[in-house]
Amino acid sequence: MHKICTDIVIDSPINEVWNVLTDFDKFEAWNPFITKIKGKLELGSKLEVHIQAPGMKEIDLYPVLTKVEPVNELRWLGNLWVKGIFDGEHAFRLEELENNRTRLIQCERFKGILAPLILHLIGEKTREGFENMNTSLKNKCEKESRQGLTQSAPLA
Repeated sequence: MHKICTDIVIDSPINEVWNVLTDFDKFEAWNPFITKIKGKLELGSKLEVHIQAPGMKEIDLYPVLTKVEPVNELRWLGNLWVKGIFDGEHAFRLEELENNRTRLIQCERFKGILAPLILHLIGEKTREGFENMNTSLKNKCEKESRQGLTQSAPLA
C-alpha cells in the first residue's frame, strides 16, 4: 500500500475548520486542489469530486463517504476506472490543539495493480495539491476567525 500524508496547524477552533471543510458548495471559492464536491455529507453518500493537481488536467471521481465523524474525521473511498486498478481512500482528520488551534491531517492510501506506476507519475503533484489545499484552508479559516473576532469585539 502507498500513502501520501500532509498536515498543517490552523489558528482557528476545530468546529470552524470542520465547517469550512464540509461546506462543499463553497469549495470552488477557496480550494485549488479539490475544486468542486457535489453530494450529501452523510455516510454511504456517493460524491462527485473534481480534483486539479498543479500542472495536471482536472479529474472527476465518484467516491463513497465511508466515515463522517463531525469535527473529527471525513473519509471517502474511490477508484479510478475499475475497482482494484487504482483505488484511493482519502481522509481528513482534525485534532483539537490548545489555544483554539486545529491540526488538519490530510492523507490518501492508494492500492491496486497500477498504484505504484500511477503514483510514480503523479505522486509529487498530488502531494503538492494536498499542501496547496491545506494552506488555502488555513488562510480561509484564519481570515474568518479574525473577521469574527473583529465583528464581535465591543466598540471603544
